[in-house]
Amino acid sequence: MERKVHSARQRESMYWHLASHGLPKSLHCLCLKLAEEYAMNAAARSRLPSPRFVSRLSDPSLHHLVLLTDNVLAASVVISSTIKSSADPEKLVFHIVTDKKTYTPMHAWFAVNPVESAVVEVKGLHQYDWSREVNVGVKDMIDINQLIWKHYYDNLKEEDLEEASQQSLEALSPSNLSVLNYLCIYIPELFPDLNKVVFLDDDVVVQHDLSPLWGLDLNGKVVGAVVNSWCGDDCCPGRKYNDYINFSHPIISSNFASEADRCAWLYGMNIFDLEAWRRNNITKVYQQWLKLFFHRL
Repeated sequence: MERKVHSARQRESMYWHLASHGLPKSLHCLCLKLAEEYAMNAAARSRLPSPRFVSRLSDPSLHHLVLLTDNVLAASVVISSTIKSSADPEKLVFHIVTDKKTYTPMHAWFAVNPVESAVVEVKGLHQYDWSREVNVGVKDMIDINQLIWKHYYDNLKEEDLEEASQQSLEALSPSNLSVLNYLCIYIPELFPDLNKVVFLDDDVVVQHDLSPLWGLDLNGKVVGAVVNSWCGDDCCPGRKYNDYINFSHPIISSNFASEADRCAWLYGMNIFDLEAWRRNNITKVYQQWLKLFFHRL
């Protein structure tokens, strides 16, 4: 009876989690209305950006920001707050990448509600003309990630359920099943003409001018990020690398043992040096580690 009660509570927690992370009805209805607007209203299908601003999409002197999202309202909040906080909004270029089902609502929203000063591009994944190698790489990456999670659940023992429940519920979030969740590693392929971009997650509200980020000297490094270090060098209020990576694995421990207790950097806002990314083959290295981990399960 205790096992049945425990199992019922686990299922209840999972259902509550999925319900809270699912698409709210109001947002779903908004997307349907915007899709209808796209079909019925020529203004909602107007080009984004307008032809006179197309050259700005690859202008290295401008400030390029990237969002990978299928949430229309979240993208609007990120962009409007960034523009409002900017000292020079005319230098801002926003690149929104979304999936096929959200492309028409996203396009319609920003076509009917154009932003002032800045440039906004909305592009669906189906509009990219990637090479076969990149297409295969994206498919393999998604398949491997899903198989890894399946292996994790299939081998989760009953005595581990209590300890792993929160991590398990986070893994069940619908966003983790979305292709957009894995595309960050392919940003250089998404924007082959750009050398430096700021990546913003769709759950942030920008409250300060971001212009100084493009002047940062990353000293040849690939990523500039905010770390959880506001409480001092000896404190880590957020998560550490060992919360994400199994450092008991012999390959990990032999190469990166000293990194286990370091604070993980925050994913909500990053600046990427795409030239350094391509020079160090970061995407290829990630794929190699992912396949290595999968084959050793």
